[in-house]
Amino acid sequence: MSHTLPLPAYHDTVRAEWVDYNGHLRDAFYMLIFSFATDALIDQIGLPDAVRRERGRSIYTLEAHINYLHEIKEGAQARVEMRLLAHDAKRLHIYLEMFADSGAEPVAASEQMLLHVDTSGPRSVAFDEDVAERVDQLARSHAALPAAAWAGRLIGLPPTTRG
Repeated sequence: MSHTLPLPAYHDTVRAEWVDYNGHLRDAFYMLIFSFATDALIDQIGLPDAVRRERGRSIYTLEAHINYLHEIKEGAQARVEMRLLAHDAKRLHIYLEMFADSGAEPVAASEQMLLHVDTSGPRSVAFDEDVAERVDQLARSHAALPAAAWAGRLIGLPPTTRG
């Protein structure tokens, strides 16, 4: 993401147990890193573990798409930058890009829809006022960013013709 605003970020190291027989990060572990990054974003909007437990609130992932763009290998420093694409009273539509070491090109991108829930149900509920304000602030700070390169993509093959 090329921009001047600081974005929420998460940092990790590609661990040996996450690497496959080709020496690359296994598919599932891209999602694990994106999931850890989402946890960091949830903390930033005012829902760290202690608050979630105290209020009986959480965030559930409704949908996630991953684009695998380049390989990333054991020992690489993974950086995930996150942005809020849209939100409503209960949901967050987020976009994440993963970078390797100091690289400027993403190695993967993920688009996700998250839902705020009351864990006693569980059932969806509107964000508490303080969290909603932080979400609004985040949305305002990301509003001027350029379009997310890998968001809104569909998966599928073109129709074939018989002839």
